[in-house]
Order: sequence, then structure tokens, then C-alpha cells
Amino acid sequence: MALRAIAIMVVAMALLALSDAFIKLSGQRAPMGQIMFLLSTGGTLLFLAMARMRGLTVWSKEFWHPMVVVRNGFEIIGAIGLIVGITHVPLSIFAAIMQVAPLITILGAALFLGEKVGWRRWAAVLVGLTGMLIVIRPLGASFSGWELFAVMGVSGLAGRDLVTRLAPAHIPALTMSAWGFASTIPVGLGVYMFETMPLTAEPIALLHILGAVLFTAFGYLAVTAAMRMAPVSIVAPFRYTRLLFTTSLGVMFFAERPDNYTLFGAALVLAAGIYSFLREAQMARAVRA
Repeated sequence: MALRAIAIMVVAMALLALSDAFIKLSGQRAPMGQIMFLLSTGGTLLFLAMARMRGLTVWSKEFWHPMVVVRNGFEIIGAIGLIVGITHVPLSIFAAIMQVAPLITILGAALFLGEKVGWRRWAAVLVGLTGMLIVIRPLGASFSGWELFAVMGVSGLAGRDLVTRLAPAHIPALTMSAWGFASTIPVGLGVYMFETMPLTAEPIALLHILGAVLFTAFGYLAVTAAMRMAPVSIVAPFRYTRLLFTTSLGVMFFAERPDNYTLFGAALVLAAGIYSFLREAQMARAVRA
């Protein structure tokens, strides 16, 4: 069962990497506001349909629960950062920045939720953030500024995950995901108001956006299935295969050539993230014992 869960998690990361690639492709032909609006609408409809199929509640007064509202706010921040970042930043750099999310979550949990974090995990967070800075190189000649949107996106996702812990536990994950996607629909329209690129009806652009919606939805379902089939400590480290998949897609389809700094920084992020997962699993086993 564990091997099957690992295989499903690896497939899920491949699907999400393909979603990244399709978003980047669509950004070459469509304005970001249109991409965000269609992604949000498509994702909302898919999650609502899946919730309905499982007999889950898709609307309740809990939508206005303060923690749900804050969670949706972080979802909006993350969506804007990710769409803008992935459109303008090479996939290899974007992928490395994205893998910092679990480390930022640990940092936020310690600072804002009062969770105890030992020196080993603090060291892992520091190493991971250092790796991200090596990838971005804010003082280097290759720094464009668009990388900050990717950082904004990953920070938004980390904030969303933190606040999810404070949201009412009885709200199903699918329902909460549908609400999060729905909250970004009007934001897509707002972003378009500040753009000069006209709306597009090109079939190839719409096909790319459709591919992003489908791969995102199926990737999400695969992640959920894998996490339910085996312990988190076994499955979660394989989330980092997304870094390999996304970087490979950048090389194959966008002619990207990651330099040594990018590869070294990504390796630091990868090592720090995997270590933090293993350390958390060790601590959890000790508590159970």
C-alpha cells in the first residue's frame, strides 16, 4: 500500500508540473487576468461538482467564518503571485521557489501559532531560505524582479495552509478548496483591468488554460488519495519530485538552461525540505511512543 501511495504522489506531482507548464504556455497568448479568471472558474466548477458527487455541502454560513475568510485572502495572494510569477519567471527558478512553501509553513507555525520548533528544523528552514536566495540572487545581474511574485505566491500558499489549521475542522477539504478557488474569480477580472493585452479567443490559448484546469484538479485529487493511503512521513517527501518534473519541462519545452547557482540553490531547498519532513515524522513517532 505504501509503494502504491508513493507512486500516486509522484504521478500527482507530474500532473501539477504539467499544470505549471500549461499556465506558462497560456501566458504567451492570453492576459494574466483572463488566465486567472478561467482557471478560478474552471477549478471552482470542478471542485463543486466533486463535492456534490460525494454528497458534501457546497454552501453554508461557514463561508463567512473569520478563518475561512482569512484563508481565502491568502488564496488570493497566492493565486496572483503564482500566475504572475510563472508567466514571467523560468520554470526551473519558479519550481525551486515553490518548494520553500513547507519551510515557510514551519516558520509561520513557530512565529504565529506558538508551535515548538527545535534547532534542527530551524537550521533546515535557514538552509532552505538560503537556497531560495541563491536561486533568486536579488543582487545579481539576472534578477528581474518578477521572482518576487513567485515568493509572494509561495508565501500566500504557506499562509493559507497555516490558517487552514485554524478553520473549523468539520468543513470538508473539497468544500473549502471550492470556496478558495471561487474567491479568486473576481480577482482575475480586477487584474485584467490593469492590463493592456486584449482578451483572446484563440483555440490554442483556451486549450492551454483547459489543460491547466484539468491537470490541477486531477493532481489535487491524486495528492488527496496518496495522503489517505499511507502515513504522511512516507508520502510527503515525494512532493519534491515536482521540482524535478517542472525543471525538466522547462528544459524540454522552453529551452531553459538552469545555471550552477540555480541547481545548487534548488538542491539546498530540496535537502532542507526532505530533512524537515523526516524530522517531523521522527518527532511524531516519539510522541506516540
